[in-house]
Amino acid sequence: MINPAWLNTFCTLVEVNHFTRTSERLFMTQSGVSQHIKKLEQQLDCLLLERHGKQFTLTAQGQSLYQRGSRLLKDWQFLEQELHNDSPYSGDVKVQSPGSCGLKFYDQLLNLQATHNNLSIDYRFAPNESVEQAVANHNADIGFLTQAPTRSEITSHKLGQEELLLVTPAGYPTPNWQTLCELGFIGHPDAKHHAQLLLSENYPEFEHINQIKRTGFSNQISLILEPVSLGLGFTVLPAHAVGAFNKPEQIKIHHLANPISESIYVCHHRNRPLAKRMHTVIDTIKSINSI
Repeated sequence: MINPAWLNTFCTLVEVNHFTRTSERLFMTQSGVSQHIKKLEQQLDCLLLERHGKQFTLTAQGQSLYQRGSRLLKDWQFLEQELHNDSPYSGDVKVQSPGSCGLKFYDQLLNLQATHNNLSIDYRFAPNESVEQAVANHNADIGFLTQAPTRSEITSHKLGQEELLLVTPAGYPTPNWQTLCELGFIGHPDAKHHAQLLLSENYPEFEHINQIKRTGFSNQISLILEPVSLGLGFTVLPAHAVGAFNKPEQIKIHHLANPISESIYVCHHRNRPLAKRMHTVIDTIKSINSI
């Protein structure tokens, strides 16, 4: 079995990339750091570092050990935290979601935190792919997704659904295919997914979003409809993101003949049981939202 102390020293050294600063962080001598690395190499019978004077690079074995070892160390840290602090209303909870979910969920979680002062909510907006990666890498405790996760290390279940809406500048009747092509598309991180779902079911000409010229892009959920309101193009967004726009008179919302809703999933790491406070967060979202 790999010595956890040696593994921690090795992973810290890789992250800090400096022997002296590693020794300072771990409250060790520099020779102690070197001894831990040497003992780890001897135990594993392979070279982990290629030394170049005071610098070093990782060998292939060293890279593999760091990738897996750092995850193990995080798992051990999580286990220790959960054993000592498993209150449903205290501790940190890291949440990530696409912006459309965040607009709906974040205020509710802030209200939860205001009621329970020892609970700390760290909420970050990110595209589906980034949310999934964050959960897989233990950088988020809980992820909300608008696509079913594909990574084997993630488990999920469906919370509900939210309608997708076609949005054009004000003054447009329900647009035909030619009108959409003339307007152009305002992109956003989940635009390809949203457009594929809605447009493919309502426009026979649609094959992929690249058929339509892109006239803008924003990765800020609150700003995606700004160029639409100025007549620069159209976009497709979940209903709550559209409803949060503060200039509704400058846009036109279209409910198409074949309505489409996207599923919303809650996910977490398969190998990490949820702490009680994380269940509190999920239950809060479930109880308040009829998605």
